[in-house]
Amino acid sequence: MSNIDYDVQDQVAYVRLNRPDKHNGLTLDMLDDLAKAADRAKRDRNLRAVLLTGEGPSFSSGLDFASAAKEQRRLLMNFVPKRTSAANNFQAAGWAWRSVPVPVVAVVHGHCYGGGLQIALGADFRFAAADADFSILEAKWGLIPDMSLSASIAQLTTIDIAKRLTMTGEVFSAQQAHVWGLVSEVAVDPQAQALTLIAKIKERSPDAVAASKALFENTWYSGSRLSFPVEQALQLGLLRGENHAIARTAAMNRETPEFIDRH
Repeated sequence: MSNIDYDVQDQVAYVRLNRPDKHNGLTLDMLDDLAKAADRAKRDRNLRAVLLTGEGPSFSSGLDFASAAKEQRRLLMNFVPKRTSAANNFQAAGWAWRSVPVPVVAVVHGHCYGGGLQIALGADFRFAAADADFSILEAKWGLIPDMSLSASIAQLTTIDIAKRLTMTGEVFSAQQAHVWGLVSEVAVDPQAQALTLIAKIKERSPDAVAASKALFENTWYSGSRLSFPVEQALQLGLLRGENHAIARTAAMNRETPEFIDRH
């Protein structure tokens, strides 16, 4: 039985870590199922957003070492990069969400440690409860984070903060995470705030939203020579699309647009 739940309501995929008695400690099966959930969301052209949450008292306490240690061969195989990308199974659990062409929003409460933090950082946005706490906990085990954090954290904060948190493994609050840029917003009801943002994004063309995400995912580390051609190609594709025509007509007539599924 999977400990990752996936269901769709009103064009939003709710992906839940569901191992509450272990604070959603991550098993190897859960890592595989997270990557599969991202792939499922990627293929669904009717989808408009993904909400990542955790059941029980915590978002995730990180990798369950005791569970993973029982499968030594599989554990080692998880380090092998996939043929289709540079990511291995550990990294895909967090980074696969970057290739999903809809906004992915993580709602964090309780503990968000180690691999759990790396999954949250793989989302496009993070809304945290005021009492949530965070840690790059791998330092406690004499390790470094290896579930895509080196790429995700570089987009969010400065190198000295990244080094500090990785070297110390210190636990820090949601408010501090927000100051450091690791959390988008701290809220009394983070899921309600996340759904408010999703509702605003759903008012826009799904093709334009997908292109917006692709624009930054493909240019964030690039200079103008590489990023400008990406801008040009994405924009030309939008101009030829039906959802652009729908948005343009609705804007001119001051009407609410009714978009078709993502191209």
